[in-house]
Amino acid sequence: MAIDCALLDLARSGEGAVLRVYRWEPFCLSFGRHEPALRRYGRDNVMARGIDVVRRPTGGRAVWHARELTYSVAQPAADISLRESYRAIHGMFADAVRRLGAPALLAADPPRVAGVGAGACFAQPVGGEVVVAGRKVVGSAQLRENGALLQHGSMLLSDDQALVRELGGDGLRAGGEITLRMALGRPITFEEAALAVCEAARKWEPELSAVLDSTGILQVAERHAEKFKSDDWTWSR
Repeated sequence: MAIDCALLDLARSGEGAVLRVYRWEPFCLSFGRHEPALRRYGRDNVMARGIDVVRRPTGGRAVWHARELTYSVAQPAADISLRESYRAIHGMFADAVRRLGAPALLAADPPRVAGVGAGACFAQPVGGEVVVAGRKVVGSAQLRENGALLQHGSMLLSDDQALVRELGGDGLRAGGEITLRMALGRPITFEEAALAVCEAARKWEPELSAVLDSTGILQVAERHAEKFKSDDWTWSR
């Protein structure tokens, strides 16, 4: 999370768009910036299970990061609306999912959008999110600050979000998600998914280039790291 905030800092300074893809070790439960995690999941409940947790700088609802691909996009945003940027980034990820063989589409706008206290991120798709057979395969949330944006998202490879439902007391409720393994009938590796995302990103942003030296980014990230290590931040709500 600290690295992603460093990328947002660079975007605020006028740097171009940056795409980052990564995975979590150990697996981790992340909360949205404004999500009432204390009420919905309970600190003692989560800690007793030995589950690593973090609160994202971006909004949205809880995500279980296990066998999935997490992405972040940071870019200047003065000339693009939240809706436009959200749909453009999701268009890129729909392209990536189709490259892997699944018939991905962007979801239509629902009649009502669930609030941040309504359970897992993948409980239901919202307008513009990536779906396969009507079920969410990529979930995302965005933060906008001082003319720049940071968008986080998760592409489900093999693990669903049953743990989030269980922790929230909805263990018997069917999930609204679909994994790529479910959609394709075969496992998709992180490396395979990352390659598809990078190929789609080059089409979306032809000038995208690799970050060959991350030293400066990591130095900026150090200024954010303590916040995301803090229980006061993680369990602030």
